[in-house]
Amino acid sequence: MKVGVIGTGNMGENHVRTYLSMDDDCQLIGIYDDDVQKRRQVAQKYNVKPFQSVDGLLKSVDAVSIAVPTEFHYEIGLECVRHNVHMLMEKPLTATVADADHLIKKAFETGVKLQTGHIELYNPFIQVLLDLLKGESIVGAAFHRISPANAKLSHVDVVKDLMIHDIYILNELCQGNALEVNAFGKVIKNIPKHAAAVIRTSQGVTAQFTASFMSGRKVRTIQIQTESAFIEADILNHEINVTRTFSEETGNHPISLSQKVQVGDSVQPLFLQLTDFINCIKAGTEPSVSGEDGKRALMIANQITDSIDTPH
Repeated sequence: MKVGVIGTGNMGENHVRTYLSMDDDCQLIGIYDDDVQKRRQVAQKYNVKPFQSVDGLLKSVDAVSIAVPTEFHYEIGLECVRHNVHMLMEKPLTATVADADHLIKKAFETGVKLQTGHIELYNPFIQVLLDLLKGESIVGAAFHRISPANAKLSHVDVVKDLMIHDIYILNELCQGNALEVNAFGKVIKNIPKHAAAVIRTSQGVTAQFTASFMSGRKVRTIQIQTESAFIEADILNHEINVTRTFSEETGNHPISLSQKVQVGDSVQPLFLQLTDFINCIKAGTEPSVSGEDGKRALMIANQITDSIDTPH
């Protein structure tokens, strides 16, 4: 299968490098970026062809990864549909829900696979967490995804860049809809840089989210309260602690038992994600993470951003 990458920033370059490691499954034909210098640099670094236009690349491939700024997702997605090229669209799926609806519709009508780049769902750590929660009744959850300030992120909405990861993890944990969304935050030059949100789902789960570009250190943690356990997950340290409380048969004092789970990090989530993308095209099946999944996360992220932007 012939593949390409559109957008060669940090994430796009990761796609280039990963596709090149998958030569048993696909052939990386080339790349495109509207920054000519960046395009040439990446092409030379990885010895791949730099295409002069999106159109030229799409005429030469079966599938692409799209890792351009969000405002261009819809336009390039429609070009993929026009060329009958399958696409893995980095999150968020599009800038607006209306664009997402139209792109999903057009892709479906033409048989083009549209997969959303919700990469944390391919993180073996998150898969272990999901397995631990099977059969559990979730009461509440708290997500913290915090990063140090970075000049390169000056025009980036922290909700769409960081918090959206935890939104789609919550969607995977609880298949119910978000009934109520409340959010506050710090807005700088009309862009949310620190956000705190509370979501109540149709299943009765209360989820708290914090995302920030204003921290002195990096944090990636998830705490989940179920009816029978408290689970603390530290993504950066690959560690999960599960605490369960049992009542003694004699006496009134409950006993707390803790279990520590260490998760290996030898397999890269992007490799698993791209392998899944290629396999769904070859098998003619629906992507594991569909355009609808991307739209669902986008809807909640937009509600949070809009709530922060609106004076309370």
